[in-house]
Amino acid sequence: MRQTRGRARIGVLVPFTNANLEPDFMMMCPPGISIHTARMGGYDEDAVPDEAQMQGLGAADLDDPLRLLAGIKPDVVVYGCTSATLTHGSNFDRALAQQIAADSGAKTVTAAGSLVHALAALGAKNIGFASPYVPAINDMAVSFLDSTGVQTVARAEVDAALGNHEQGALTPDEVFALGLRADHPSAEAIVLSCTEMRSVETIERLETALGKPVVTSNQAMMFEILGVLGVHDPVPGFGRLLDGVDRQRVTKDAETHHA
Repeated sequence: MRQTRGRARIGVLVPFTNANLEPDFMMMCPPGISIHTARMGGYDEDAVPDEAQMQGLGAADLDDPLRLLAGIKPDVVVYGCTSATLTHGSNFDRALAQQIAADSGAKTVTAAGSLVHALAALGAKNIGFASPYVPAINDMAVSFLDSTGVQTVARAEVDAALGNHEQGALTPDEVFALGLRADHPSAEAIVLSCTEMRSVETIERLETALGKPVVTSNQAMMFEILGVLGVHDPVPGFGRLLDGVDRQRVTKDAETHHA
């Protein structure tokens, strides 16, 4: 029987319409680590998640969901939306992580910060970027990454403004095609940003096709979570990042980021 608890508890703050982060975490989580979630609001379910909607989510009051999540005494708390802090900038992302840590008493990981740490662990400075976001959020994401020393040399976008549920409904085949379009000869890695997009299921296929590492929001968060927890189990099946990169390095990067 698979061990489902006892080693550590991950507390996850997740947007209330997101249906894919939790299944992704369950697929990637080593035995004995349990996952516990609380839903976040601050945006309109039926509106296109543009920059205003995602900035609203990033600025939303976390007191209630964080208080309820803290009831299970998590070892680490994860802020599970990438665009909510990408749209505010790297200083906001860092400050939010520090505030969650202070309020919860737990180590804290953010989706946007995890992308930065994962790319640092891979030594990737030039990337191809893909997401289901509207173009304005992609502009902000590129600027966010640039402020951390990561240059976007190619970018792929969806053809229409997708709603919250439409982003989550993209198939792994559609995500794979999006990732292929983000490639460039000078890209050292491909980033698939969005905790709701089904990117985790495409990582190995895309890495095989392109011959370079692929970093996704949920995979990057799991990588940083395991580093923070001091868990060094290899997690095969989800790309180079989880199958061999030194997690002690990302732990040190995370401590610097959140100091």
